[in-house]
Amino acid sequence: MMKEYVWVLLLAMTSMECVAGLNEGKTAYKAKKYQTALKEFLPIAKGSNADAQFNLGLMYDQGQGVAQDYSQAADWYRKAAVQGDADAQFNLGGMYIKGQGVTHDDSQAADWYRKAAEQGHAFAQFNLGNMYIKGQGVAQDYSQAIDWFRKVAKLGSADAQFNLGLMYDQGRGVAQDDSQAADWYRKAAEQGRADAQSNLGGMYDQGRGVAQDDSQAADWYRKAAEQGHATAQFNLGLMYDQGQGVAQDYSQAAEWYRKAAEQGHASAQSNLGVMYDKGRGVAQDDSQAADWYRKAAEQGHATAQFNLGLMYDQGRGVAQDDSQAAEWYRKAAEQGDADAQFNFGLMYDQGRGVAQDDSQAADWYHKAAEQGNVFAQFNLGNMYIKGQGVSQDDSQAADWYRKAAEQGHAYAQFNLGVYYEMGKDFVLAHIFYNLAAINGDETAKDNRDSVAQKLTSAQLNKAQKIASQWVIGQPLP
Repeated sequence: MMKEYVWVLLLAMTSMECVAGLNEGKTAYKAKKYQTALKEFLPIAKGSNADAQFNLGLMYDQGQGVAQDYSQAADWYRKAAVQGDADAQFNLGGMYIKGQGVTHDDSQAADWYRKAAEQGHAFAQFNLGNMYIKGQGVAQDYSQAIDWFRKVAKLGSADAQFNLGLMYDQGRGVAQDDSQAADWYRKAAEQGRADAQSNLGGMYDQGRGVAQDDSQAADWYRKAAEQGHATAQFNLGLMYDQGQGVAQDYSQAAEWYRKAAEQGHASAQSNLGVMYDKGRGVAQDDSQAADWYRKAAEQGHATAQFNLGLMYDQGRGVAQDDSQAAEWYRKAAEQGDADAQFNFGLMYDQGRGVAQDDSQAADWYHKAAEQGNVFAQFNLGNMYIKGQGVSQDDSQAADWYRKAAEQGHAYAQFNLGVYYEMGKDFVLAHIFYNLAAINGDETAKDNRDSVAQKLTSAQLNKAQKIASQWVIGQPLP
């Protein structure tokens, strides 16, 4: 009986000594007395105390009081982790992600993160959510990601709140819901998360999930912009450029564009180029314009590629160079920029910077014309009239002239007048000559008056009424 009592007493004393040593070790660690901490932790860790094992792993991980040794760190983390220490499980997962002290293994990382996450470890829950997003170490599963993010978001994690907002915004793992997206963005934004502030600004800008409000959009963009968020800086510049939610101020617009541009934001670089090109908010400077266009163009920004092509075409800010102009027009045209497609077609039409090629010219005019480029529509009509690069086709020519005419193109209106006069439809001929004349074409006036003599009074009244009531953008007869 006495033996048993002594044994229990000895156990109690050992446990108390362990707790005391552990506390002394932690106190020394906080005071950065790492050698003292190591002396306290090591014997307790060898005695299988998970807390001491974790702390010893941390010291090897960070090289505190010992030479940094990831292998030793991983070993001590593992000893604590298998005993259920959530912090050790989380850190061991991190070692597998980075391949530090262990062979890189995403599946092992996810397993250890899961063990910690199931104990409520917030960082592990967040990281596990990210692994489900990426399909890293686990099968990609947006629904699982949502579940883990939601757990952490409810604890107030701005990172998880932002990610939840993004998932609702994009409809990944949940039904797309702008209102929910805005709510989660707001929670993260109010904690100062810059990308959440920027995205919430975008929601107000577009009226998605919240009532459209330019002033609120500008406010949230500003909060993110002041933290250095490039997209928010660009958007705030755009608000000042357009006088949207703030008083129009080209100087402020240029300043915010510059901040984003200097971070490599392609659209900001392109817009800053425009500011220099037009002398808005900065002194007009073709060389600066070309430089900023080039930075954006080299990142694949189609509008900047077109504008840089235009600078080479006109010899502004750079030496005039048809070949360079054609090359930049091509890059933008291949991305679907209608103005670039027209200009590139024109280069083929005129044989500037490329070998003259009517077929190529017609092809590029066609691409631009289908996007509504009025000059391409007119030129394509000309190609069909002449059978240049396409089979000659008066009907096709008339169709393209009509599209251009409906956008107010005077020469297209005049050519339609000629087309209908030759086809003996004098009412339509009069209408189109009249429209061209109203647009300032002097020859069209003479042709209109000549055709008028072939009309009855009723026909003339009808033709004049149609022309006088027509407005740009309306279909023409």
